[in-house]
Amino acid sequence: MFTSDSPDVIVVGAGVVGAACAYYAARHGLSVTVLDRGPVAGGTTGAGEGNLLVSDKEPGPELELALLSTGLWHELADRLPERVEYEPKGGLVVASADAGMKALRDFAAAQATVGVTAHEIPADRLADLEPHLAPGLAGGFHYPQDAQVQPALAAAHLLRASGARVRTGEEVTAILTGPDGGVRGVRTRAGTVRAPRVVNATGTWGGELARLAGSHLPVMPRRGFVLVTEPLPRVVRHKVYAADYVADVASGSAALQTSAVVEGTPSGPVLIGASRERVGFDRTLSVEALRRLAAQATALFPVLAGIRAMRTYAGFRPYLPDHLPAIGADPRVPGLLHACGHEGAGIGLAPATGLILARLLTDAEPPLDTGPFDPGRFMPGS
Repeated sequence: MFTSDSPDVIVVGAGVVGAACAYYAARHGLSVTVLDRGPVAGGTTGAGEGNLLVSDKEPGPELELALLSTGLWHELADRLPERVEYEPKGGLVVASADAGMKALRDFAAAQATVGVTAHEIPADRLADLEPHLAPGLAGGFHYPQDAQVQPALAAAHLLRASGARVRTGEEVTAILTGPDGGVRGVRTRAGTVRAPRVVNATGTWGGELARLAGSHLPVMPRRGFVLVTEPLPRVVRHKVYAADYVADVASGSAALQTSAVVEGTPSGPVLIGASRERVGFDRTLSVEALRRLAAQATALFPVLAGIRAMRTYAGFRPYLPDHLPAIGADPRVPGLLHACGHEGAGIGLAPATGLILARLLTDAEPPLDTGPFDPGRFMPGS
């Protein structure tokens, strides 16, 4: 059934999570084939801002995963070309009133107990970090561990560095299993690929691939928009967002939510987010979402009021009900592993996810407790 040409593992999904899985699997001595029905980074990765954040996560499993990834991104920055635009520029979270500053202070104190570095910035020092920030804010917190990367380039270069065989434009139509129910490969519209293990790194479409295998993963799309300005001098030095962004990230509401997130890029344009709403895979432009984003961004940075927005784009975050990704073996289908459901944090969490999967694929000890990410937690009766 398996031949000398069969890879050790098939990764389905050529976004940044799939690319990281391929990269670390290859570094653990496995041969890898990556399949995607579209191009590299053609899904959620290509619509991402490239955030590598610890600042928006409360103490718990996701923050532990983020801290591991922070160190891994530092290592990858030395191995990947400069074109991935890795920038350890730090984040700045600001509050408009004293009540917001108290909430930020309590949040940062809790994060500090698990290794997050945050510095309180009084109101009269905010301009030292961001000269164009609006006056009248109550203060903020600077997170030097926050960073940014160009996500599509990062995915492409991780795949190149992995040495994996990458087959784009090939949609997986079936998961092949043997008499024991274990994975034997996949079928695509171009033919069959045999392998004893398959990694589901299909992001927002992770539930669909799980269903092909006869399993269950309740991944849902959560739409978001990003505004992109004309190229500018570096008017925004950090990733800057308002305190209510943290609450929006943790919310399970299906309704439209917006909170200002503003950051410059090495190439010049300023990226403005973030909106969240569950409307299925509807790509219809939401004028209301864009109006709110523009208003909130210019409230933080009045200098942007006279700047042209050149384009906007939508993406779909892979949302799971408990806001934690599914990372690990499927309890129903031996040989199927999941690496999806990271919502808006997949780019930041990709290296840690890839390392965990590589350790599991080689029967090695994972770098942290994977129990909270167990895909089996969503199975009926669990």
